Amino acid sequence: MRALVIYCHPRRGSFTEAVRDVILGKLEAAGAEVRLRDLYAEGFDPVLSAPEHEGYEVEPGNRLPVESHVADLTWCDALIFVYPTWWYGLPAMIKGWLDRVMLPGVAFLMPDAQNANIRPGLTHVTRLGVFTTCGASWWLTRMIGAPGRRTLLRGVRLLCAKGCRTAFAAHYLMDSSTDASRARHLEKVAAKMDRLIGADGKQQEAAA
Repeated sequence: MRALVIYCHPRRGSFTEAVRDVILGKLEAAGAEVRLRDLYAEGFDPVLSAPEHEGYEVEPGNRLPVESHVADLTWCDALIFVYPTWWYGLPAMIKGWLDRVMLPGVAFLMPDAQNANIRPGLTHVTRLGVFTTCGASWWLTRMIGAPGRRTLLRGVRLLCAKGCRTAFAAHYLMDSSTDASRARHLEKVAAKMDRLIGADGKQQEAAA
């Protein structure tokens, strides 16, 4: 397994960091190859500039401003997002990463003479994980429509392999969380990762 972990949080020592570490531990135990992109730590620029927008559909030159990120995305077969939910959606860093890295010719194929709609470009991605925290409750997040979850588990998922295995875990009501609730959530994350990794990962671990 080749796992790309997209991590997004501005502060060290956050609970989101603890979630990330559980995920990385599970991947390491399964013998997976892992590439971690810590967007804040590396100073990723989430802004899609005017020149980038102008050349958005021009392949392969559209890859040049984010070439290393594109290389990671085309390398992986498991894509995992770890981030806090803000205003029911994705932080600007994650949204900007999608805007700049999920490019035509990389994440999807543009319409052409034979195809009226876009087509998936991430068919090598067979596992998609989404792990987040939410200040709001489960029911309020769902009432608003959970736009962050939908963007990743519907929008990105449609670009991945057919039958792509998915995992999702969110700690709701983070502002009133307790040591006990956070510990339970980390156990949930671990269990979700076990299911996401599945039999293939266990076989890799046994062979190591």
